Amino acid sequence: MADIDLSQIPFWALPQAERADAFRRLRELDRPVFVKENKVPFVGHGPGYYALVRHADVSEASRNAGIFSSEPTANSIVDMPRWLAVYFGSMINMDDPRHARLRRIVSRAFTPRILSKMEEDLQRAATRIVDEAIADGPGDFVTQIAARLPVQVICDMMGIPPKFHDRVLRATNIILGNADSEYTGIEPEFKRWNVARGLVKLMNAGRSLNHLAARLGRERRGNSTGDLTSLLVNGEESLTPQELGSFFILLVVAGSETTRNAISHGLKLLTDHPGQRELLLSDFEGRIGGAVEEIIRYSTPVIQFRRTLTRDHTMNGMDYRKGDKVLLFYNSANRDEAVFADPDAFDITRHPNPHVGFGGPGPHYCLGAHLARREITVMFRELFTRLPEIRSTGEPDYLLSNFINGIKHLPYAT
Repeated sequence: MADIDLSQIPFWALPQAERADAFRRLRELDRPVFVKENKVPFVGHGPGYYALVRHADVSEASRNAGIFSSEPTANSIVDMPRWLAVYFGSMINMDDPRHARLRRIVSRAFTPRILSKMEEDLQRAATRIVDEAIADGPGDFVTQIAARLPVQVICDMMGIPPKFHDRVLRATNIILGNADSEYTGIEPEFKRWNVARGLVKLMNAGRSLNHLAARLGRERRGNSTGDLTSLLVNGEESLTPQELGSFFILLVVAGSETTRNAISHGLKLLTDHPGQRELLLSDFEGRIGGAVEEIIRYSTPVIQFRRTLTRDHTMNGMDYRKGDKVLLFYNSANRDEAVFADPDAFDITRHPNPHVGFGGPGPHYCLGAHLARREITVMFRELFTRLPEIRSTGEPDYLLSNFINGIKHLPYAT
């Protein structure tokens, strides 16, 4: 469709309802549309990509990792140059067996036993955050509450001292808000030097997190302190300094940003749908599980990831050629009328709810999904127990991004 160009920044600045309607129209087409890529200075570009917008396509491509490859990159439409891949070339951009090896090592941090032990840490962090929000009074829900819990949790997991937490948050804002002038100081017009300056800021943010992780790795190697960093650099199978740095960037970016945005979207959704809010509060423990899943489905914090065809393949009547790029639009798949009844309705009792908000089925399903669910649950339990009247009081200030459905600021009252 000529009036829908998913590669252009102005499309991602449209109101959420207009973007949702555009994806609805794309789902009605007989086949996925082909979208031309922008030329990115100093990086290059390819011919373009197919936009996979239906639940069936996204799910099948996710399952068939041998055909729909995460290499050379899954988190960038253009092939990532070496000077960026050194920081962002994590396991999310790998196929088996390299992916399987790294996932096996880092999965030590996400066992049910370890997550259960983290429950007390989560509760303490949530209590402290709400204590301070009450003392400071209502203002910006994102900066006061939503953004703080996941960063604290992940930094505590890695053993990063509190004095570095703000540095971590600033770097993640730049990495995922690279098109947003608030975080980069660069206007979003697609001009050569704007893009170049944005890439430099992106590289510097990646280097900052990489160096922080490397420093911790050196300190913990042979001198375990019981944190995740110690676990990952010691033992028979351990991460190299390069792997540790890339994994930390993936963990802090994917783990903190997606969870903070789910919490922010959640407050807005529960404010805009008072009947659903009342339903949740009437039986919080019985309904919070369904509420979390519906918040993730409805808001879909991660908009898309890329895959590249390893060979010619036909899927759902569409012929693809070796080397073709496809983008898996999770936001669209989560509103697919063929799967979800009344998909634009926010319904915390929705069942079943086979959303792909944590990625589609297959080897790249989000390793931290259970942790994210726990964080969201603990945060809302603390908020609605101590501030039962908390609500958003205005429209969100959305992040300008084609990758993260982010909220930068959200006014609230109690």
